[in-house]
Amino acid sequence: MATGDTKLSICSDALIMLGSSPLSSFSEGTDAAQITDRVYDDLRDTILLSYPWSFSIKKSQLARSVDTPTNEYDYQYPLPSDAISSGVRAFFTGSGSGVKPVTTGWEIYGSNIFTNYTTVYVDYQFRPSEDVMPTYFIQLLKYYMCWHIAEAVTDQISKAQYFQSLAVGMPSENMRGGMMRQAMQIDGGGEPVQAFQDFPLITARAS
Repeated sequence: MATGDTKLSICSDALIMLGSSPLSSFSEGTDAAQITDRVYDDLRDTILLSYPWSFSIKKSQLARSVDTPTNEYDYQYPLPSDAISSGVRAFFTGSGSGVKPVTTGWEIYGSNIFTNYTTVYVDYQFRPSEDVMPTYFIQLLKYYMCWHIAEAVTDQISKAQYFQSLAVGMPSENMRGGMMRQAMQIDGGGEPVQAFQDFPLITARAS
């Protein structure tokens, strides 16, 4: 279920959870406003890319660029404009049932896929707006915010450690405990949570 939240409401809730005052705006001139505004976007994208969340996955056929690659490949395909960084989850050379992803013969450089294939489809992650993010993800995002801003806002390392455990569990859980585990289980329809390495991010090379 979508929450109707915004970046401002999420950051305000995180501050309240830390015992601080909520924000009226990011331009109010307080340290809390500057800190949350500065770290939020990166943290949100980090969590989005940490798992193939069902609400942030799209499939798209890529249009071939008219530019000629200067590397070993014949073609280049710009990634969709709403793709997050290198958030390509699967690469296909066709569509329809029974088509399996291709794991070799293509690479990402910057914002382009390079390959010799003449037809390219990808499953990729995009950045949905906060108002359509599900409740379980918003809660995880708030815990992440608390974890990363706690020391700067409260000057208490213990609070940062506490919210880290709520967000991702103990170190032995490899960032897959706490609310992260619950969110992945809900997102996966109750399926067992798989280890992080079961969802490899495609290695991107800066162009």
